[in-house]
Amino acid sequence: MSTAKKMDDEIVDWLLEEENPSVRFWALQQLRGKKGTDAEVIAAQRAIMQSDCVKAILKAQRPEGHWENRESFYLPKYIASTHNLLILAELGAEATTAIRRGVEHVFLFQRDSGHFLINIPKTEKGKASTMTDGCCIDGNILYYLLHFGYLEDAHTKRLIQFLVNDHSKDYGWRCRSYPIDRNRVFPVNCYMGAVKALKGLSMIPKKDRSAEVSYVIQAETESILSNQVYKYLRGPKGERKEKAGWKRFGFPLFYQSDVLEVLDVLTGLGAHDERMSDAVELVEKARGPDGKWALKNTFNGKMLCNIDTKNQPSKWVTLRAVRVLKRWYQEHG
Repeated sequence: MSTAKKMDDEIVDWLLEEENPSVRFWALQQLRGKKGTDAEVIAAQRAIMQSDCVKAILKAQRPEGHWENRESFYLPKYIASTHNLLILAELGAEATTAIRRGVEHVFLFQRDSGHFLINIPKTEKGKASTMTDGCCIDGNILYYLLHFGYLEDAHTKRLIQFLVNDHSKDYGWRCRSYPIDRNRVFPVNCYMGAVKALKGLSMIPKKDRSAEVSYVIQAETESILSNQVYKYLRGPKGERKEKAGWKRFGFPLFYQSDVLEVLDVLTGLGAHDERMSDAVELVEKARGPDGKWALKNTFNGKMLCNIDTKNQPSKWVTLRAVRVLKRWYQEHG
């Protein structure tokens, strides 16, 4: 056995440790190829529900189903309803009665168009609002709705149709926060938010994707590839510049993104394109001498629970990196 192979096996064994049932839950499926019905996977998910982070989040939930602010599912940031539901989904939580109450609360914020705005509509006119803003929010909501089993729910179907309808001919989705300076970016519409929308859409099983959804996925994949994943900024002479912050890997990311998350989405969709090579090399170079990847970007102290430790080896970042490299090299020879 080569030294590199031995190190890789040791890293996977580390990710499979029962100390972190969430990472174990995903690693069993994504690195060991076990199905969701496998006894080990089921046991890991049951253990997730007893983990400190999941218990802390569910303990903070109000009896009505929301967290913190009933009138806004987004504020205060990182501890309001949609943030906690996203974390729970990424941790691999199962759809308990309490979590379903949280989802039902979030449904109160959906407009007739399928779009979600951060405040509960007070009138029929508010429900009929056609404002389009915050594709990152819609993408994250779609992600956790699909994780928790809401694919066939009418709210989910309306959200998917909204993302299709609101998708721009110039690629991406509009957002009033993007860009701060039009002259400093190449993409016309929100690039980072589009990653979240693509991530959500990628959760739809292939057999359930309409032709419209497949088109949007293909278009957004090409948009990311045309910007070499993280080189969408424009320099003073019109040259491409990298998004330096995206080279600092973190988990969870909420509305932010990084090179590793984007590659995770792309490789999950089966993309294997030369324009991803620099980003893949960046991931490889970020690996520590111990074979692990460190947490460089964190929201610890802002969430209801802390996840990993900054500048220390991170099971979450390592899990994402290992599955990206596995898809990039093994699944494509």
